[in-house]
Amino acid sequence: MNGGCDSILRALADPGLLLSMDLSDWDLFIRQARRANLLSRFAVMLRDQGRLQSVPARVRVHLESECALADQQKRVVEWEIGCIRQALDAIDVPLVLLKGAAYVAAALPAAHGRRFSDVDILVPRARLAEVEQALFLHGWFSEKQDAYDQKYYRKWMHEIPPLRHNQRRTVIDVHHAIVPRTMRLHPDPDKLMTSTRAVDEDERLRVLSPADMVLHSAAHLFLDGEYSNALRDLVDMDQLVRYFACQEEFWDVLLERSIELELDGPLYYTIHYLRKLLGTPVPGQLVERLDGRPAGGLPRRWLMPLFDRAVIAHHPSCSDHLAGIARWMLYVRGHYLRMPLYLLVPHLLRKSLRAPSGEA
Repeated sequence: MNGGCDSILRALADPGLLLSMDLSDWDLFIRQARRANLLSRFAVMLRDQGRLQSVPARVRVHLESECALADQQKRVVEWEIGCIRQALDAIDVPLVLLKGAAYVAAALPAAHGRRFSDVDILVPRARLAEVEQALFLHGWFSEKQDAYDQKYYRKWMHEIPPLRHNQRRTVIDVHHAIVPRTMRLHPDPDKLMTSTRAVDEDERLRVLSPADMVLHSAAHLFLDGEYSNALRDLVDMDQLVRYFACQEEFWDVLLERSIELELDGPLYYTIHYLRKLLGTPVPGQLVERLDGRPAGGLPRRWLMPLFDRAVIAHHPSCSDHLAGIARWMLYVRGHYLRMPLYLLVPHLLRKSLRAPSGEA
C-alpha cells in the first residue's frame, strides 16, 4: 500500500488494507488522517471490527488514544445535549440538533468515531432572544464582546455569536437558519423546522429530516469557504446517504428538496465527489438530473479544479503547489457568496487590519 494521499480513500472503502501497511506507511497515514480529522473514525472502525489488536503495537497506542478521545467526546456531546434541553425546557421551544450532535442523538453511523468541536442547534428566529437568555441563565455566554462582531453575527449571519459555558468551556452555535441572511441563496428555515423529526418520546428534541440533513452538510461544505474538514464532511455525507438510501424514494425526495431549498448546486458537487472519492452508490438518474440543472454562479468547469484540491486531506503529501491558491480562492468565493460586495469589502478590510492583533 503506497503512502500517497489515496491511502485514506482506499482504507475508507476497505479498512482491512490498513493491516498490510508497514510502519513507514502508518507514519504517513496517521499524519494524513489526523490532519483530515479522520483518525478517530479509522481507530473506532478497526476497534468495532475487532482488528485493533492486529495493528503494530507502536501504532496501536495512537489508535487506542483516538478511540478513548472519540468515546469521551461522544459522552460530552450527550451530556451537553441534556444540559441544553434542561436550559430550554422552561421556555418550551423545540430544540433541533444539527451536524455531529444530530448524528449522535439519532444514533446514526456518521457519529461513529466522529470528532466534535461544538454543539450546533437550530431554533426559530422569533425565539432567539428567549433562547439566548435561557442559555445565559444556565452558564453560556458570548465571548465576542466587540461591537462590530456582535453586529456582524446578529444582523447578517445565520447564527448568533458562539456561546461558551463558563465552567465546562463547551461551545454552542445557535442557528436560526443554515446560511447567512445576506447570501444569494435562501433556504427557508421555516421549511426546515416543519420537516424535523423527533429522536425520542420528547417531541421537543429533534433533528432535520434525512434529505435536509444531507443538504445542510452539502451547503456547509460547498458554500462556506472553509475546507479544513472537507474530507471528513464528505465521509459524513457518505455515511448518511448510504444509511438513508434504504428509505423509499429517498433519492427523489433529496433532489426535489434541493430544488425547493435552492441547494441543488451544493448537492451537485456533493454527489460528484461522493462518487469520485468514496465510491458512494448513487442512482444514475439522479446524476443525470443534477447534470441538467443550471449551474448558477461560476461555471462548474472553473470550480472543479479548485474543489479537487480543497476536498482532500490538507497535508503536504496530499497537495500540489496550487492547493494553497485554490483554497484561498474558494475562501474568497465563500465570502462573496455570503455577503454582497458593499458589505464584503469593508468586512474583509476590517479583518485584515485586525489580523496582527491576533483576532483573525
